[in-house]
Amino acid sequence: MRWREFFYFQKSDRKVFLTILTIVVMAFGAYLLMDKEEPLQPIVKAHKEVKTEQSTSAKYYTQPHQVPERFAFDPNTADSTQLLRLGLQPWQVRAIYRYRAKGGVYRQPEDFARLYGLTKGQYESLRPYIIIGEDYQPADKFYGKPLLVGKSTNRDTLLHDYPMKLKPGEHVILNIADTLMLKRVPGVGSYYARQIMNYGRRLGGFAHTEQLREIEGFPEEAISYFKVDDSAVEKLNLNTLTLNQMRRHPYINFYQAREIMDFRRLKGALKSIDDLHHLRSFSSTTIERLRPYVTF
Repeated sequence: MRWREFFYFQKSDRKVFLTILTIVVMAFGAYLLMDKEEPLQPIVKAHKEVKTEQSTSAKYYTQPHQVPERFAFDPNTADSTQLLRLGLQPWQVRAIYRYRAKGGVYRQPEDFARLYGLTKGQYESLRPYIIIGEDYQPADKFYGKPLLVGKSTNRDTLLHDYPMKLKPGEHVILNIADTLMLKRVPGVGSYYARQIMNYGRRLGGFAHTEQLREIEGFPEEAISYFKVDDSAVEKLNLNTLTLNQMRRHPYINFYQAREIMDFRRLKGALKSIDDLHHLRSFSSTTIERLRPYVTF
């Protein structure tokens, strides 16, 4: 048999052979094409980088995940950090800064509602925390303005709707005066009148006018208009008060109150305020400040 006869195929066999060969070639070609495709991992990594970049961009322009905080603020003085914590967007903060730079003033909380982009719900949420400082409120709210009676312009018919301020040499008695009387002192408005009343209650009454300096920011020039009635000062019995009762006083902190309790437990009742010199947490200055307020 010649070799040609060995490789001879019938017509039907040749068709089958060619079909199989075509399938093999196509499969091999597909394998080569798939092998040249980029691996999946770099694609996923690139996708994550794009997503991170988008998230970073959103952080500075929309801050979608920021949880708004609520605290008292004055829109005339609040800085950008405080405004962003309130949930405002950066472009709103820039608008506030531009408004203030041009001389704009928020004289009442309702003025803040004009902020561009602020919704009704946001404003109603912020409204209880908006506090306009006295320096930015209308002057006639504190000093009043003359009101005409009828059409007359006679000075005798002018009425004043504000408390007249004290003249040099006149005084207000601490521990007795109410807020209306306190506001007659030059330099004292509603805010400091409330601060005086609140601090006086915590102390149990003022023992001397210098204690007004302990109120943060209290105007120095106003102190000369006060006098003290120290007979109204409430006394603390350090031998009977509990730890919590003692620590409520501005001049006794938790550690000092605990030392007093330990002294009473180990050595008995205190005989005088000078016994506090035996306690490490009481300095001579602290003892002298506390002297008008203790009894035994």
